[in-house]
Amino acid sequence: MADDVITMLTTDHRELKRLFEMMTSDKSSRPLALPLAVAMLEAHSEAEEQGVYPALAREAGEEAEAKHATEEHHEAEHMGKHLLEMDWESEEFDQALHQWIDAVQHHVEEEENELLPALGEALDTGRLQELGLEFARLRSQALAGQPLKAAGGGTSTDGRKRKQTQKTPDASDTSDTSDDAGETRAELYDKARELGIEGRSTMNKDELAREVHKAEGGKG
Repeated sequence: MADDVITMLTTDHRELKRLFEMMTSDKSSRPLALPLAVAMLEAHSEAEEQGVYPALAREAGEEAEAKHATEEHHEAEHMGKHLLEMDWESEEFDQALHQWIDAVQHHVEEEENELLPALGEALDTGRLQELGLEFARLRSQALAGQPLKAAGGGTSTDGRKRKQTQKTPDASDTSDTSDDAGETRAELYDKARELGIEGRSTMNKDELAREVHKAEGGKG
């Protein structure tokens, strides 16, 4: 069925693949294609984590696999956000882009070869359709809360990269290593999700820490 969750997930995967191929074959497409791919991947991942992976863990008995897939989501989110801050015409960008694409494609292959078949075997058609509708709703909500940011930190009127007006996040902002408070970006993201903080998937670690701190009323 066109509205079952497995079909929806694989359709998203194919669209991401199309954007990846566009960016590798036509560099001029990157300022527009990259922000779209990053936003799409983050909304897709957030909707999976909220609606699909809990069912995968509870109803298909794939708890460890769902946790591993969530970790891969966070890694891919960090890599995508870092690309948005880079010069899309540079050799460094080319290398980082290919690393990001490889990471996402590895995750997609694992999901389509292992997780989705397990979901399909454990759940009946009605339940798969129910999850599909929930995934679509959550993904739409996530996309609505994500303003697209131009590749290279913004573009001028002629489409060329302009210099950043903000400090580029360092490794402590974009990696999953521990900060001074001892919390990783992934842990802060999970807290933000539990607290219902909007726009969390576009935030770096410091931004997540600030919003979580405010939402908790200054505790911790």
